[in-house]
Amino acid sequence: MRVAVVAGPDPGHSFPAIALCRRFVEAGDTPTLLTGVEWLDAARGAGIDAIELDGLAATDDDLDAGARIHRRAAQMAILNAPQLRQLAPDLVVADVITACGGMAAELLGIPWVELNPHPLYLPSKGLPPIGSGLAPGTGIRGRLRDSTMRALTGRSWRAGLRQRSAVRVQLGLPATDPGPLRRLIATLPALEVSRPDWPAEAVVVGPLHFEPTDQILTIPSGPGPVVVVAPSTALTGTIGLAEVALECLTPGDTLPPGSRLAVSRLSGADLTVPPWAVVGLGSQAELLTHADLVICGGGHGMVAKTLMAGVPLVVVPGGGDQWEMANRVVRQGSARLIRPLTAEALVAEVNTVLSAPPYREAAQRAAVSITGVADPVQVCHEALALAG
Repeated sequence: MRVAVVAGPDPGHSFPAIALCRRFVEAGDTPTLLTGVEWLDAARGAGIDAIELDGLAATDDDLDAGARIHRRAAQMAILNAPQLRQLAPDLVVADVITACGGMAAELLGIPWVELNPHPLYLPSKGLPPIGSGLAPGTGIRGRLRDSTMRALTGRSWRAGLRQRSAVRVQLGLPATDPGPLRRLIATLPALEVSRPDWPAEAVVVGPLHFEPTDQILTIPSGPGPVVVVAPSTALTGTIGLAEVALECLTPGDTLPPGSRLAVSRLSGADLTVPPWAVVGLGSQAELLTHADLVICGGGHGMVAKTLMAGVPLVVVPGGGDQWEMANRVVRQGSARLIRPLTAEALVAEVNTVLSAPPYREAAQRAAVSITGVADPVQVCHEALALAG
């Protein structure tokens, strides 16, 4: 099967797309990744055919959220349709926020599947609005709260649907979006929430992780716990997390004697690194085998990777879906949450998690929840067979 996988350059979306491409290769399929130029070499180094996704350069339209999601998606669909036509894939897999992939597939009459590199974020009649971070309300007051919040946010959702319909008509597509054949929900079941209206096409396939390096960060020696700090790669992430951690987390003072810090990041300004710490780009999967605790921004990729290693967290969420994700992992029992970030709060929560075994036990339960998830490649093959 020939597959075109379309994802924007944000690591939280391009990395799962690369991981999915590798799964296709392992199954004997032929994937081609369309993404930002910054990750083409990494994908090719992983044995994936990769080409540039056209139209990613920002325009004035990006100031408006509706334009960014819908009008720009339509523009990018037109720009990328010729190279998709040349690839002649049997199936297109489009990242959930890279909506041009699905539109371009429709223009060319190619079946397509949506990749969600996080839990399902569609609205539900049984949940508070996604992004609120709230658990479903209970009792009359709780249900009233949720229905009121859904009514308020529903206006924006319906406005988005109207914007989507308008650009679809301009492209010559039906006004009503038929949606994808399947939605691959690439998360741990422990991070999903029960809803009464789970879509029939949505399938939980487990997290999809890709490491952009095989370099190993050498952790300083010592008898105490290892604390991994993984600042957010998202533009909306909390600023200064690594700096605050390095300044306030001190072995024998604010941390247990012999503690070590490892700051894992893709890039950034130079930091003052004390002798009990290491900073740089390294394999997070390898680093997590040594970790007793992870401090991160709440992005799904790092949260899921940490839980799969059975390691508890302190989460310092920024914007986007990080607030939602942080609250879910707190309710699951694996983490503590900080907002706003202060040195005092970070020291207190880190020591709380390190000293309380139930947080690690909850993380280990979350890791076990991956049992029974579907194989994303098999889901794609079956969906294509039914569509054909």
